[in-house]
Amino acid sequence: MIKKSRYIVQIVFLLTFMWLIANKMINGWMIIFAVSMIAALMLGRIFCGWICPMNTLMIPTEWLAKKLGIQTKKIPKILQTQKWAYIFLLLLIPIVIISKRKGIQMPFLLYFLALSVLFTLRYKSEVWHKYLCPFGILQSLPGRFSRWTEKVKVDNCIGCRLCESACPAGAVSISYEKKKAKIHSTLCHQCFNCQEKCPADAIFYSKSKDNKELA
Repeated sequence: MIKKSRYIVQIVFLLTFMWLIANKMINGWMIIFAVSMIAALMLGRIFCGWICPMNTLMIPTEWLAKKLGIQTKKIPKILQTQKWAYIFLLLLIPIVIISKRKGIQMPFLLYFLALSVLFTLRYKSEVWHKYLCPFGILQSLPGRFSRWTEKVKVDNCIGCRLCESACPAGAVSISYEKKKAKIHSTLCHQCFNCQEKCPADAIFYSKSKDNKELA
């Protein structure tokens, strides 16, 4: 039920994004992004999991890439660093400023949309979400302090790693010693994939300060 609801919301926002871009109303999308940044303080990175058009298109792209056998699980070391996301962000800021001052409509959002899809054809979505996306870096700032987020009830966790494999953002890690899962709110997209895959009902969307047994 949650997955179907998320897909509907994603499609609605994808169509909204396309309409705003087609009508050269990029400010409208920037307002949506700004509101989502504020919402992330309470609800976590819902923009990434429910709204972002890049993520929406990456889901079927990854499915297709796996079916065609063109996606690899190997991640080049050169990509395993968030410096790329910061570089993209630093490049993005002057581009936005210059385009505003010159009155030029630069489709930089479409460039990033195409880039995210191309990367997902070759590498799993975690690569883009965790290491390359400049918008994800911005969302991670309020996401770190989110009031509500996905948490793991340690006593219930059986260490099966299904949640880890289901996470598109690399937000789930398994303790080597305790064999228990932990969800990092800074990376978590609040997509509920991990919750749906958990066979032990150990994952909950709850207040971040609830219960000490939650990790």
